[in-house]
Amino acid sequence: MTTDAPVRLGFVCVQNAGRSQMAAAFAERERDRRDWAERVEIVTGGTHPANEVHPVVVEAMNEIGVDLSGRMPRAISSEELAACDVVATMGCSTLELDAERSVEVRDWALDDPHGEEFGTVREIRETVEDQVTALFEDLESRLENE
Repeated sequence: MTTDAPVRLGFVCVQNAGRSQMAAAFAERERDRRDWAERVEIVTGGTHPANEVHPVVVEAMNEIGVDLSGRMPRAISSEELAACDVVATMGCSTLELDAERSVEVRDWALDDPHGEEFGTVREIRETVEDQVTALFEDLESRLENE
């Protein structure tokens, strides 16, 4: 990572309908809090995207003031992922990147919120938020040491 080019973060799961959507939203919020619009780019997608963000995930995020209702799951390409500095998978990926440059892949091993009760989705949401915050703390440390 260099301070000249933005750090590119990718959040990936199979359907891009739950965990990766939450992670991207938390990353956007964290980027805004730190005023890093010029320093961090965020992409999210799935290997087999669903037709919609899981309604229970939308509800759980609405509970804390984050609106995912306008978001749509999308496919993410190997090229997009290879252009990332860090890719966080949600625990459901067999992602293998064949990139010319190094891409740090972190598997967060999160439970799938699909079909879960609201209380469980809330716990998953909190874990996702903690993981994203830790990622940004790590980025801050790296960027300060460059």
